[in-house]
Amino acid sequence: MKTEKNKFSLWFLAWPIFVELLLQLLLGAVDTLMVSRVSDDAVAVVGLANQIFQAVMILFMTVASGAGILIAQKIGAKQQESARTVGIMAVTISGGIGAILSVILYVEAIPLARLFQLEERLIPLAHTYISIVGSGMVLTALTATLSTAIRNTGNTKGPMIIAIGMNVIHVVLNYAWINGALGFPQLGLTGVAISTLVSRLLATCLLLYMFVSIFERRIRWRDLGVFNRKLFSEIIRIGWPLGVNMSSWVLSQLAIYSFLATMGAAALAARTYMNTLESICFMLGYSIALSAQIQIAHLFGSGQTQAAYKAGYRGTWIGLGLVGCNSILLLIIGKSFLGFFSSDQAIIELALSCLVLTAILQPGRMINMGFGNALNAIGDTRFNMVISLISMWGVAAGLSYVLGLHYGWGLAGIYVAMMCDEYLRGILVAIRWRRKKYLRLAEGRTKGIDPLGANEGNIQNAHSVHSA
Repeated sequence: MKTEKNKFSLWFLAWPIFVELLLQLLLGAVDTLMVSRVSDDAVAVVGLANQIFQAVMILFMTVASGAGILIAQKIGAKQQESARTVGIMAVTISGGIGAILSVILYVEAIPLARLFQLEERLIPLAHTYISIVGSGMVLTALTATLSTAIRNTGNTKGPMIIAIGMNVIHVVLNYAWINGALGFPQLGLTGVAISTLVSRLLATCLLLYMFVSIFERRIRWRDLGVFNRKLFSEIIRIGWPLGVNMSSWVLSQLAIYSFLATMGAAALAARTYMNTLESICFMLGYSIALSAQIQIAHLFGSGQTQAAYKAGYRGTWIGLGLVGCNSILLLIIGKSFLGFFSSDQAIIELALSCLVLTAILQPGRMINMGFGNALNAIGDTRFNMVISLISMWGVAAGLSYVLGLHYGWGLAGIYVAMMCDEYLRGILVAIRWRRKKYLRLAEGRTKGIDPLGANEGNIQNAHSVHSA
């Protein structure tokens, strides 16, 4: 049986997340490849639709993200019952929000597609995909929140296994419905949407089964109505800046996608293919950043502030080394990789023109992700929110418009803008982590000395007010 120290070690947390991300991305690449066999128009529609889904997911991910960090902190502070209550509230609240979003996306699919300036000929495809996949947003909310809660208890293997199974089922059903194989009717993009719903439903059921026994005391049906106002306030204190941060990123990406839409379906498809390639390049670094966040939150909750500080650097440097190697690999395999997805030379050449810029972008993204997640883990979420609002809109979106449209640089201009955004935010969060503001505050509280002037000598209160 694993000790708690081993359970929250970086590599013990990271390798299941890495395996999960790796297989998800490989299967996601296969999924994109399958959709490309329907048409490049279908790929463009799926790429835009996924941006819309990410935008609305912010509403429940605000709760899920804040709850995940708080669960790790409470477990670190030996407050298992509080961690259990936080997990239950996150699932019920996120599920309710997801149900409302499901109705909205089903009813408003066409207006949403037109809102982002999608070409009129693509509207029927967009209506099909957005209405079907969007109607299952409640399942997306539940799987995301359940996975986050389970991972932050130190169990990263369970969500990994379930995610692998979900994606395998999704790919098999995609193949069956796209090609009319295995006795299934040939439904094209409609079949892709239906297979997404089926795979998410199965994943939700399995995650719920795991969730009810993940804490020291088993969760019962009657517990689903539990609500603790103080703990909910803590979730929101941590979560709302994360939500604004996520919304800033997603909405700025939607703005960028609307710029791409004015450039035509080829630019949209090229960006979608490059997204898949970038994700494969970044997965190792991302798994380290997520694992470090869980570890740092646990250390911070237990009062080990110096260990938490060092963990922030260790996670970022390890991730940076891995991402640097993968960036070189991206340059080597990029052309061959893109050739699997499209036979349209215009799309391939458009994507290849941004390959070097994409490779340069990844280390900046890792620095931003590594130190940004470290700050989130200790509750310093408002800083990330402020710099995100400024940089994502002023640099990523604003510069994308100036370079991509005004000066006619196209997709390359958009990549230059995103690169500037990632490196700017990466430098700022690195400086913030080095200054140790919130860690010093926690250290003062553990000694009964509040550096800001309030004397509160209770260590268990230190992590519950850190995000104020």
